[in-house]
Amino acid sequence: MKDQDQIIEALIFASDVPLPSRKIKDIISEVGERDIKKSIARINQRYQETNSAFEIVEVAGGYQMVTRADYADWIRKLYISRTKNRLTQKALETLAIIAYKQPITKTEVESIRGVNADTVIRTLIERKLITVTGREKAPGNPLLYGTTRYFLEYFGLKDLSDLPKLREIDELLKSDEKFLESLDQVSLQQLIPEELGISSMLSTKTGSAAIDETDIPETGDENETDDSQEDIQEDKANDTTE
Repeated sequence: MKDQDQIIEALIFASDVPLPSRKIKDIISEVGERDIKKSIARINQRYQETNSAFEIVEVAGGYQMVTRADYADWIRKLYISRTKNRLTQKALETLAIIAYKQPITKTEVESIRGVNADTVIRTLIERKLITVTGREKAPGNPLLYGTTRYFLEYFGLKDLSDLPKLREIDELLKSDEKFLESLDQVSLQQLIPEELGISSMLSTKTGSAAIDETDIPETGDENETDDSQEDIQEDKANDTTE
């Protein structure tokens, strides 16, 4: 049989999605989980010693060959036409709420964001970043939403435990005032004010009075139109580029 490391390297290279260990074991029956990890460690060591542009990372429950972060600027130029497919800020805010609070209903998302979320949630489902995970045991049995395996792959996460901890976000916000100013203050206040310990910071950024429930815009046609029009325009742009 050919060298085990080379076989595993070839399998990961040929796979267009993260390759789980169980799939590798199905193909190479004589190797175990520990053998696979050792092989990948040796491959990555070889890449490092030869100053290769590649590395193998564990993401979304499997292994994937990727280019090193050092080459991101050049790769970005290669795929510059795809930048129009990036998510809008509103979509990212909604996705963050779902990621940290899943499973969560659309009504709960709208309560946090203060605007209708129909179009944004539909866009996230179409992008395969979120999916329906069940129904809440409540009047009307509303749908519950959660992130998908593709969400992990899209953001380069091994699993949900790799999401930035609230403490890390707190440190980021305290060290970067411009970043804080760029966020949706109402969503941030509703999502993680106590955990982050930034209530006083939000009060400073938004004026002398702290944000309370009366500051949150009610869900209505005007807000729905605002969010819907932006995401509809984004969808049209995506269709054009695709």
